[in-house]
Amino acid sequence: QVRLVESGGGLVQPGGSLRLSCQASGSIFSINAMGWYRQAPGKERELVAVIRSDGTLGYADSVTGRFTISRDNAKKTVYVQMNSLKPEDTAVYYCNADITVQGYIPCRREYWGQGTQVTVSS
Repeated sequence: QVRLVESGGGLVQPGGSLRLSCQASGSIFSINAMGWYRQAPGKERELVAVIRSDGTLGYADSVTGRFTISRDNAKKTVYVQMNSLKPEDTAVYYCNADITVQGYIPCRREYWGQGTQVTVSS
């Protein structure tokens, strides 16, 4: 199967930076898209940023200009560089991947990481 492992969360002061990483492993035929979602207490999970196999990018309006998503195809890893962090960026950040799994009949499905906490506070 497929596993997503995230790293890089933590506590940072307002205006600071963090970089999150997410590495996919397992029986991967192809990665169609990878991205990051976040969920703050009492709020719904929301898309933060996504990078697709054709290289196109997407960002939430609230992070545009502050966050940058990138990938290393060889490592099957996606990153999000988060700059100028604000207290409202505090949330659990989840890696998400749209992956086609190897098999007699390749199967395309969505996977989630376990989540990593990002806290922006002075």
